[in-house]
Amino acid sequence: MPIRKTAVLVAGSWGTALASVLADNGHDVRLWTRHPEQVEEINSCHTNRRFLNEAVLSDRIRATASMEEALSGAEAVVMVAPSAAVREVTRQMQPFIGSGTLIIHATKGFEAESMKRMTDVIAEELPQVDPDRLVVLSGPSHAEEVIVRCPTTVVVAARREEAAEAAQDLFINSYFRVYTNPDIIGVEVSGALKNIIALGAGMSDGLAFGDNAKAALMTRGLTEICRMGIAMGANPLTFAGLSGFGDLVVTCTSRHSRNWRAGYMLGQGKALHEVLEQMGMVVEGVKTTKAAYELSQRFNVSMPITKVLYQVLFEGKSPKQGVEDLMGRVRTHEIEEIAQAAAVNWTG
Repeated sequence: MPIRKTAVLVAGSWGTALASVLADNGHDVRLWTRHPEQVEEINSCHTNRRFLNEAVLSDRIRATASMEEALSGAEAVVMVAPSAAVREVTRQMQPFIGSGTLIIHATKGFEAESMKRMTDVIAEELPQVDPDRLVVLSGPSHAEEVIVRCPTTVVVAARREEAAEAAQDLFINSYFRVYTNPDIIGVEVSGALKNIIALGAGMSDGLAFGDNAKAALMTRGLTEICRMGIAMGANPLTFAGLSGFGDLVVTCTSRHSRNWRAGYMLGQGKALHEVLEQMGMVVEGVKTTKAAYELSQRFNVSMPITKVLYQVLFEGKSPKQGVEDLMGRVRTHEIEEIAQAAAVNWTG
């Protein structure tokens, strides 16, 4: 594989972990952050302790606070900014991006104000880039495990197979397996919405409701993800894959998951502002819950778990009352509702 200059924006836990994969593959990596003290630590100590404890970073990773330095000559750019910052970061990138640059994003969320998917936001801010060169990377992948080279499998999605395969070639190695998928909508929607269900799973655990309740919540949560994704134009099969079921499982069951931890604290009775202050990092599921609730109304999609979590997060409903409301819903059949949604989407 030829050595390529790649840029990764920003230097959070997932961005740093992906930079490490690229460095292990022999690439010249520029890791951008707006914080000079973080640049100094990464370049001098080869650590990023705030996000990844004592993990030692490759000397192929060079941090910079200069967007021009990060992007100049880069053949591929990996964006890992929080969803709320993607538009701003993309605008800063715009003067330094060529038309042929491969743009890969690994952000799991919607833009809160517009409810747009991340590829749509990026395409709007980088009009010079062919939309077929936009790729999304997603799947069950905790940064804390990738940075120590635990076996991990993800998926990259793009409209054109050539772009997906280019991203696949950049990242794939002995511990980081990469599949391709043409369904950008499905991969983005499932990656965003699973964070909502992870909040609910953590909340259930915080309430000590047991494994039965969490298994039910995850299963019915996947149904909600499928409904919304299908309504937005996704392939139903995507939700059975790595970015759907795979990412849902790991995010709902692991203490590495910020969304699970946030939900757990909510279930134990802490207020949302206390939880976010204690976390100290972005919890994507919170803003995604608001966006998904509004999208469910726009597309007329039934999302009862999302609705209850919206009420808990933003309307003051207690987690215990929320679960009781879900359990008391009108009886229904398990299979027919998702099958009907899929039939409508794939028969026109």
